[in-house]
Amino acid sequence: MLKQIAVALALSLPASLHAQAAAPAAEARANAAFEAARRAGPLALHAFLEKMPKGADLHMHLSGAIYAETFLKDAVDDGLCIDPVKKSFAKPTDAGCPSGAVPAANAFKDQTLYDALVDSFSMRAFVPTPGVNGHDQFFATFARFGGLKDHSGEWLDEVATRAAAQNEQYLEVMMTPPFGHAAGLAYQIGWAPSPTLSTLGDTSGPGIPNPTSAELAALRDKLLAAGLRDEIATDRAELDGALEKRNQIEHCGQPNAAPACSVQIRIIYQVLRAFPPQQVFAQTLLGFEVASADPNVVGINFVQPEDAYNAMAEYHRQMLMLDYLHSVYPQVHLSLHAGEVAPGLVAPAGLRFHIREAVDLGHAERIGHGVDIMQETDSSLLLKELVDRHVMVEINLTSNDVILGISPPNHPLPNYRAAHVPVSLSTDDEGVSRIDLTHEYTRAALEYKLSYKELKDMARTGIAHTFLPGPGLWAKPDTFTSPVAVCANQPLGADTPKAACLAFLKQSPHATQQWELEHRFRTFEQSLPQLTGDRSRL
Repeated sequence: MLKQIAVALALSLPASLHAQAAAPAAEARANAAFEAARRAGPLALHAFLEKMPKGADLHMHLSGAIYAETFLKDAVDDGLCIDPVKKSFAKPTDAGCPSGAVPAANAFKDQTLYDALVDSFSMRAFVPTPGVNGHDQFFATFARFGGLKDHSGEWLDEVATRAAAQNEQYLEVMMTPPFGHAAGLAYQIGWAPSPTLSTLGDTSGPGIPNPTSAELAALRDKLLAAGLRDEIATDRAELDGALEKRNQIEHCGQPNAAPACSVQIRIIYQVLRAFPPQQVFAQTLLGFEVASADPNVVGINFVQPEDAYNAMAEYHRQMLMLDYLHSVYPQVHLSLHAGEVAPGLVAPAGLRFHIREAVDLGHAERIGHGVDIMQETDSSLLLKELVDRHVMVEINLTSNDVILGISPPNHPLPNYRAAHVPVSLSTDDEGVSRIDLTHEYTRAALEYKLSYKELKDMARTGIAHTFLPGPGLWAKPDTFTSPVAVCANQPLGADTPKAACLAFLKQSPHATQQWELEHRFRTFEQSLPQLTGDRSRL
């Protein structure tokens, strides 16, 4: 009888009110299914979360996202060799494989060698030994699987296919296009800093002269005059070629299109920060130029270990570089690795200012990792600043664990959430870590007791902080209660939004992705069966 009354009442309501009433009921049903899966154990919870819409992965390095098995296959295609002692790839000579090395194809005939290479290229089976920790193993993997030809298109297909299987819809993938020409120019021109010394850098090293904006402007002019922009075409061709190759593999736009075609990919331009300042500045300048010219490149990030000597000693100077270049290219977005350090890994002084400078000087709109937040000077004020500026933190739980040894109760995710800083889960290097985004959602749910609604809002936060152009769907940033006026009074994520809302979405790729996420949540939540004792439909 109660069900009959509910149906009759629903039929008497206007369509917009019916939709408003149905949405919380569907979400409550999803929460009940989520809690039932949690009670059933980690495997059941993983199965539930794999199907749940997860929106975006905004912190993903392409080379680190590829599984070792793919690298071994590519090595055979490229005719590479394997050094069985170093457990790494080796380039062949005209006479064949170097002394002691064997053809890569041998790995598929020797299970022991195959297993050793997978372990060498990833964190699989890694056990710390004296002098070798997870940080060392993690970053050492990249040199071991280096030397491959360009397989970027195939690798983009791999990450898109894996994302589609987990109900993800958007990726911002970090890549390093060619920059040899720019770096060569930088070393020819040199570096002419001012005599002012940094007081914020790594105090264990020598004083680092800080450049003025005028000096950086003069250096930019010299690099551009020497032909730095000549490399823009090379970078665009490589990136566009990779995206096109991915589309070809997946048959996008054709009747037999793969499900992965539904995953949109944009590129974050990686800058290598553990090198001398002239190279870092030239590559960063090139990145800003490429991002200004290529709509597929939506932002810039600094990469390599934050605890490396140059990364630590040059950190303040690198933030000054970004401060200057942001003034010249204000439309280019920035997401910065900052605070990917932990007590003991670096001296205490190195934990006190990285996130703050990334925001205040580096103009970061998103922070990658942010693990040292509670060790930073005036951390409570910094947390408030992140909230006020709507700076999102990209949370990488497994990466922080295997690289830094940071896990509950020492991870700052609860501190960020308590302060209402926007956060979203991401994978960092899912191939090296042997994980996927569902693994991170499951870990967050189990280790931090997050609810379905809290995970749902983290997915919404990720989509809200993409670097896609256009205004967002929600009336207030990071508040997922009311959409903008033109999309109000209708079911969020409906198949056919009203005319005014549809026109708005067509003008905003950003809002379109947010609407798509709401559509996926509607579809997912309505597909879940009503559980015994679930009164969400009454």
